[in-house]
Order: sequence, then structure tokens, then C-alpha cells
Amino acid sequence: MTSTAPAGTPIPNPAQAQPRTLRVLVASQILSGAGLAAGVTVGALLAQDMLGTTSLAGLPSALFTAGSALAAVAVGRISQTRGRRPGLAAGYLTGAIGSAGVITAAVLDNPVLLFTALFVYGAGTATNLQARYAGADLAAPGHRARAVSTVLVATTLGGVAGPNLAAPTGTFAQHLGIPNLAGPFILSGAAYALAALVLALWLRPDPLLLARAADKAKTAGTATNPAAADIGVGTSEGRRDVVLGALVMVLTQLVMVAIMTMTPVHMHDHGHGTAASGLVIAIHIGAMYLPSPLTGWLVDRYRRMKIAAASGVVLLAAGILAALAPADSVALLALALALLGLGWNFGLVSGTAIITDSVPLATRAKTQGLVDVSIAIAGATGGMASGIMVTATSYPALALTGGILSLALLPAGAGAAYRR
Repeated sequence: MTSTAPAGTPIPNPAQAQPRTLRVLVASQILSGAGLAAGVTVGALLAQDMLGTTSLAGLPSALFTAGSALAAVAVGRISQTRGRRPGLAAGYLTGAIGSAGVITAAVLDNPVLLFTALFVYGAGTATNLQARYAGADLAAPGHRARAVSTVLVATTLGGVAGPNLAAPTGTFAQHLGIPNLAGPFILSGAAYALAALVLALWLRPDPLLLARAADKAKTAGTATNPAAADIGVGTSEGRRDVVLGALVMVLTQLVMVAIMTMTPVHMHDHGHGTAASGLVIAIHIGAMYLPSPLTGWLVDRYRRMKIAAASGVVLLAAGILAALAPADSVALLALALALLGLGWNFGLVSGTAIITDSVPLATRAKTQGLVDVSIAIAGATGGMASGIMVTATSYPALALTGGILSLALLPAGAGAAYRR
């Protein structure tokens, strides 16, 4: 493990370093949000156009979420040994390389290269999620969910702008001799590269390394005052909480990705253009991140699992509305996707707070990375299965199934709420 500071070096005050840490993370998340959302908007359409079939339209989502699983491990391990700054910067840079690969594949009309590049592109998605943990490293225990939510809400600006730039970036791409649908990946590549640069230059002191140094100093101080030591992070109860937090985030990710992935395809098949589907995805992305400050306050103020259970109810409402919405109603589809994003937000913030509370600093980044692998695998499963299910049944059947599946969060929440 990398030493946090040379012997005798004064340790910065974590409370004073936290505001700067959050400012830098906010700046990087605004950029990375644009990179993430732009690719999500047209990934399925690009595959459908290349392959000429809807059955594999969910494959791009499955690939970049599978790629994010591998990246989550890598980012977590780099962060564990070297700190958040090199881990996050490397993840975003990898996402930028993937974006360039997608553009090249579109120009060459090469599906194999497209799928390979989408796998690499998934590193940006993993890193975007891992950044939320960095916001909580220096936060006081009673403010961790709010710190996480501050980082998440910053994604809203880029996340809303990205899909709405799908049409103009497509036009720009055509002027460069690049296929229209590859245009948003030009934005993705630039956004991810800039996010990596912001973190590499300005995320100092490193929040995880500083938190470890402060914890080490605190531990030394508690040697003569055992009553001041923290209790429970390494206990069986703590491990049980890790499983619960992971379950919440895995299930919400599975449902959200499955329905979100096929919504642009569903709209395209019923005559809606890229601008309309981009608007719906922009509203969805906004609902995923914009409510974060309120969600963070609710999670800190009330029991974590109560908000996790609430995410199941909201996701059910989203699935029912998406299933019943007429295909020609952009407004109702947008509302359904907004509820889908809100339910995901409830699950992510509450689950992240549970994980952060339950894992000691010595192994926190590695454990968080492994949890995010599970989230990414769930997303890959949802993305891949969504196209197959829509081909075999219908989009309404997919949406309704996702909503019903989310009800599994209710008994999990009821069984653990008393401990939170």
C-alpha cells in the first residue's frame, strides 16, 4: 500500500480539504456526464443500423456495462494502492480511447471493432460511478450520503446536455465524413479526456490517501482512549450490510438499464427521430442525478433501507407507466423514464451509503470496486436480455417485468430497516 505522507509531514485537515475535493469532482462529473449520456443515447441505434436487426440492439449496452465491470476492478485496485486520483483519471482516459474506437468502427462499418470499442468505452461508465465514493472519503459519517449526492448531481449538467447534442454532433460528424450516429461519441471522447485531465491536475490532496492518514492518526490517539474507537466496520453485521447495499444497487441497475436501453429503439420503431429519443433520455438522465441532494438528505436523515425500499416502489411505477404509455406519446414515455431514473437514484445513493458505512478504510476502495463489478454485470445482463425479450415479446412486456422485479427491494428493506 502506498504511504500517505512522509514521516513528520503535517496531515491536512480533512474537513478543510473536503470542499476542494468536491469542487474538483463536480467539475469532472459535469464533463464525464456528457461523455456517458451521449453514448447511451445512440449506442443501440448504431448497432441496429450496422447489423440490421433489433434482437442485438441491447448488445452495445451489455458490452459497455460488461467493460465497466472490468474497469471497476481496475479502478478500484489502482485507487486502493495509489489513491483516487490516478484510479479515476486512468478510467476516464480509457473511456476516451473507447470512444475513438467506436468512431473508427462506424467509419469502417466494422461491427467487431464496434463491439470491442464499446467494451473499452465502458470504462467511462465505471469511473463515473466510482467517483461518488471519492466524495464520501473525507465526509463525516452523518453527511456521507449528501457528499455522494453532491458528486452525483454534477453529472446532471453533462448528462442532460449530452443526449440533446446527439442531433447537432451527428450533423457535425457528417461534415467530417463520419456516420451520423457516431457523432455523439466525438463528444464522449473529448468529455472523458477532459475529465481525466481535471482529476490528474487538481484532485490534490488525494481524498482516500488523506482519509487513511487521518484515520491512522486517530487510531494512534485511541490507543490511550479505547472508548473513542469506531465499532462494527469489520463485524459480521458489517459484512451483511455490504451484501444488502450491493443487492440494492444491483437490482436497481438491472431494471434501469433494461428499460432504458430499449426505449430509444422502441421510439425509433414507432417513427420518432433521434431528437425525440434524445430528449427522453435527457429527462431520464436528469432524473437519475438531479434529485441527488434531496435523496442524500433523506438517506442521512432517515434509515438507509427505507429509501432503498422506496426505490422499488418508484421503479414499479416506472415499469407500469412505460408498459401502458402509447408508443406515440413522447410525454408519457418521458415521465416513465423520469420515474425510472428517480428509482435508480434512490437505490444508488442509499446503497452507496450502506457500503461506505460498512467497510473500513484499509479495504474500502477494493471492496467498492468489487461491488461496482456486480452492478456492471447486472447492467450488462439487463442490456443484453432487453433486446432479446423485446424481440420475443414486446417493449411493454419488458417494462412491466422490470417493474415487478423491483418489488424484491421491499422485503429486503423491511428486513433490514430496523438496523438503519
